[in-house]
Amino acid sequence: MNAPIKVAVTGAAGNIGYALLFRIASGDCFGKDQPVILQLLEIPPAMTALAGVVMELNDAAFPLLHGIVTSDDPNVAFAGAQQIFLVGSRPRGPGMQRADLVAANGPIFVGQGKAINDNAAPDVRVVVVGNPCNTNALIAMNSAPDVPRERFTAMTRLDQNRAVSQLAGRLGVTAGAVSRMVIWGNHGPSMYPDFHQATVNGKAVADLVDHDWLTGDFASTVKGRGGAIIKARGQSSAASAAGAAIDHMATWFNGTAEGEWASMAVPSNGEYGVPKGLIFSFPVTIKDGVYTIVKGLKINAFSQAQIDNTVAELVAERDAVKDLIG
Repeated sequence: MNAPIKVAVTGAAGNIGYALLFRIASGDCFGKDQPVILQLLEIPPAMTALAGVVMELNDAAFPLLHGIVTSDDPNVAFAGAQQIFLVGSRPRGPGMQRADLVAANGPIFVGQGKAINDNAAPDVRVVVVGNPCNTNALIAMNSAPDVPRERFTAMTRLDQNRAVSQLAGRLGVTAGAVSRMVIWGNHGPSMYPDFHQATVNGKAVADLVDHDWLTGDFASTVKGRGGAIIKARGQSSAASAAGAAIDHMATWFNGTAEGEWASMAVPSNGEYGVPKGLIFSFPVTIKDGVYTIVKGLKINAFSQAQIDNTVAELVAERDAVKDLIG
């Protein structure tokens, strides 16, 4: 059996963290032959709840779980961490606009970025789940100057999964029949679920489904799914968000299947005209733990307009936290 890897999770007693931890401990993320040590971070008022989560993890008797560390100090939680899920963030409150949420969460990710810089393992990989995740990742990345920029990512896999589900339902197939469903840009209102790249059983989605549905109900459902779930159950997505975080990290750890792509928000180097440095969702392939943005895709005028729109939203978010990123 492999040596244990250290996996840090913030907001570990929250709904997403709770749903996430048991799947990591069971081997769903890093494999059934990969032991893990969980390093769990919470705010001081939630430490008692976190103790209860630890009791449950222990009671589950996972063979792959080789240790648990809990702390309210990110320097402790990130010590030697190789895989980090930044889940905890302040949720949007009544009357808060997206810009308010960006400003409220920014300082949290400055501190966490510094703690990652000073304490994490040299091979650390980070996925930001806490919203607004693209800009939170940007802040953390800029607060960790000694960590390679490409180690910081944000999660748009939930949006990809939602888009796949909608296409599968429309065409009466299982989710596994859908390939290359791409999310461009921000995990926010402007995200672009690019059906032009997607296929179902090898056939182009654009040839199988009515264009008005794709540009109308499909896009609006994917973009608005989070709000619909809150309205239906009174709480935001938890299990599906945790599942997407598992998918994100498992794909980064194990690689993409031959011919398949994954959506990941990663630092732009100017690909597809996206301003350098933005954390932007692209289609990627992954091999040996290294992702590569898919190059040379044909972007039609409709898609370009959608990409430009999500770039503008991310630039506005970046400008709102410019004092935090230098």
